[in-house]
Amino acid sequence: MSKFSNFNFAGKKALIRVDFNVPLDKASFAITDDTRMKAAVPTIKKILNDGGSVILMSHLGRPKEGPEEKSSLKHLIQHLSTLLGGTTVLFANDCIGEQAYLTAGMLKPGEVLLLENLRFYKEEEKGDAAFAEKLGKLGDVYINDAFGTAHRAHASTAVIAQFFTPENRMFGLLMEGEVAAAEKVLLKAEKPFTAIIGGAKVSDKILILENLLERATDIIIGGGMAYTFMKAMGGTIGKSLCEEDRLETAKAILEKAAAKGVNIHLPSDSIIADAFAADANTSVAPSNHIPDGWMGLDIGENACGQFRNVLLHSKTILWNGPMGVFEMEKFQHGTKTIAQAVADATGNGAFSLVGGGDSVAAVNDFGFADKVSYISTGGGAMLEFFEGKVLPGIAAVKN
Repeated sequence: MSKFSNFNFAGKKALIRVDFNVPLDKASFAITDDTRMKAAVPTIKKILNDGGSVILMSHLGRPKEGPEEKSSLKHLIQHLSTLLGGTTVLFANDCIGEQAYLTAGMLKPGEVLLLENLRFYKEEEKGDAAFAEKLGKLGDVYINDAFGTAHRAHASTAVIAQFFTPENRMFGLLMEGEVAAAEKVLLKAEKPFTAIIGGAKVSDKILILENLLERATDIIIGGGMAYTFMKAMGGTIGKSLCEEDRLETAKAILEKAAAKGVNIHLPSDSIIADAFAADANTSVAPSNHIPDGWMGLDIGENACGQFRNVLLHSKTILWNGPMGVFEMEKFQHGTKTIAQAVADATGNGAFSLVGGGDSVAAVNDFGFADKVSYISTGGGAMLEFFEGKVLPGIAAVKN
């Protein structure tokens, strides 16, 4: 059993760092995607059911000059109450001011208090210890349940933990699940282990690729970044996306993979278009022989079959990044095929972890969310974890 599950919160005020950085409609401030809020509910409910009270702190948006209407967490109160089965959610219009302390001080078992946006204070992102100490005085127990911000050494995610004794600081259920799933893939992966790395740029994924060369048996490369590899190998790619300054890097990755016996799978063919547009003319071409004036915007049917075959023989799968411009219907077939293949492999007993905003969106959009083993809520945090970096938000609680 986990430390959190074993802990009895009766009579305790639990100060939880959640990730409620959800998208809001600009006109009405209505929440357009509540995934992150839903993910925190089991942690909150366990504490309330134990007879404890909950104080929630989060950031929202990127306010630069103090309080602003569009980044106020007050817009989340009603929906949070609904997610918690009608529990009243109290709100403090500051996160460290007098109202916050008074409301937290009077909080009764079973009650929930939501604090105003942490980033209304510059001290939050600076990792200011005095600010973290003020936050810490609000609760008896500190819980970090915000994997999405675990890679930030901010006051509420990393610095605050030192103001709680080791037995009174812990991960919530979401964070425990994230860390367990990520460690299972990175440290205990059953082979064959296939990593699917997509997206636009090689430069964004260099560190994760290099770290995976030490662990994976197979790496599937799709999305815009595949064309940098194609050109590095001497192919012609038309006007496909290419990072000219990363050609040598791509070559070095291919050479290192060959030396380590890691299979790199690049798309044999591509769906090509004469413009980056939903209504562009399309055709099919070998990925290393795309005509001038055309660009690869999705993997082709042969590549779909090639990648699916690799995935169905895998025991562990990590997916970060789409295979094409899946937001446009003409170029979503490759990403959808990969989602189906990951789901099928999972059904056959593989462990699959999907992370990174676009991959998560694809799995959700295409209806495969309940057919993979784990969906990570932290894009940047997961990427840095798989790059082999120590995440401050994890280290602070563990140490």
